[in-house]
Amino acid sequence: MVQCGLACWRCRWLLPLLLGLAIIMGIIALAGRGWLESESEPYVHQASLWESCTRGEQDLNWSCESLMDYGWGRAAAATYLVGFVILVICFALAVIAFSVEILRFNFVRGIGGLLFVVAAFQIIGLVIYPVKFAEEIPLTGDNMFSWAYGFGWASTVVVIGCAFFFCCLPNWEDEVLGNIKPTYYYSSPEKTSYLN
Repeated sequence: MVQCGLACWRCRWLLPLLLGLAIIMGIIALAGRGWLESESEPYVHQASLWESCTRGEQDLNWSCESLMDYGWGRAAAATYLVGFVILVICFALAVIAFSVEILRFNFVRGIGGLLFVVAAFQIIGLVIYPVKFAEEIPLTGDNMFSWAYGFGWASTVVVIGCAFFFCCLPNWEDEVLGNIKPTYYYSSPEKTSYLN
């Protein structure tokens, strides 16, 4: 485990902090309208997790249709949203787990297991969306999956990393709690050279 200054016990807040960062990125992905956008001018298409909007080349107003009318749209939104809700629960559990004086490491490992479930749900939503969107929605011009979709993947990658750390943290229980005694090295007098 990486040593963190004077005491690793202070480092315990890094994992909940990373989960908080994953929540922020998840909120941006859920609220952002940049899941799919036109790559170059004229910008005639943009989509979020919830709707797809198009406009004519000379038109200033967007015409939007809900993706919740499609089964795959509901599936992508539901799986990503379920993963996000479990992520918020994991964040709350992590704050509770690291706030108590005596850290329950089996509890921490359970949070890691839940984070793998979060990652699975989010990955399912993030894979369903582009595959079915490209099949079902007529696209005009060059389009790209954009910044909000990227935030969804970034949140998922952070969750996967945190899941591994939460699952492996009990292996370094003594280091985290500061129970390691210092190691002293003794050299015998006959091997030590003296200055006269």
